[in-house]
Amino acid sequence: MTRTVTAHLFHSANGVVEDPHLWQFDAFGEEEGQAMADSLAPVTDTVIGRRLWEEWSEYWPENGEEPFGQWINPMHKHVISSTLPTDLPWNSTLVTGDPVDYVQNLRDQDGGTISVLGGIETIRSLFLAGLIDTLTLTTHPVVVGQGRRLFDESIPTTRLDLLEAVRTPQGNMILTYGLRNSE
Repeated sequence: MTRTVTAHLFHSANGVVEDPHLWQFDAFGEEEGQAMADSLAPVTDTVIGRRLWEEWSEYWPENGEEPFGQWINPMHKHVISSTLPTDLPWNSTLVTGDPVDYVQNLRDQDGGTISVLGGIETIRSLFLAGLIDTLTLTTHPVVVGQGRRLFDESIPTTRLDLLEAVRTPQGNMILTYGLRNSE
């Protein structure tokens, strides 16, 4: 049985996903929080890029009383990096070899849902490889002057299927996509 792999990013109206903490919180309400909680509830493993892992591993172990800290601290984390040492703290395992092969192998093991938490390149490459079953973008009604986009001009034309769309009272759209089969 293949496990489900998900990813969820905050997204500006002009496609920026980098540094959402700089522009999302004035439009983040109860519904957005509940959507995040619902998506994370079945997760037993996470895949995370090096930069985000370094940031979070410095912050969350000391802030474990917060709800996200209670969730992320005991969670098993698979870290994609070519520069970190193999013996990682914080319940983490270094991904060795090709990340696409690693995640495919992880999908084929027993367990619950796998959530790809970031970074941008990690989510992009795994989604385009067909390994992320659902990609949720919470699109905020804001145009951001700078920042990296999940899908930029380097990406070839890629068709998506809209699986679910929810408008929140905050004015955000929670859009869940799958990669359209080319058949």
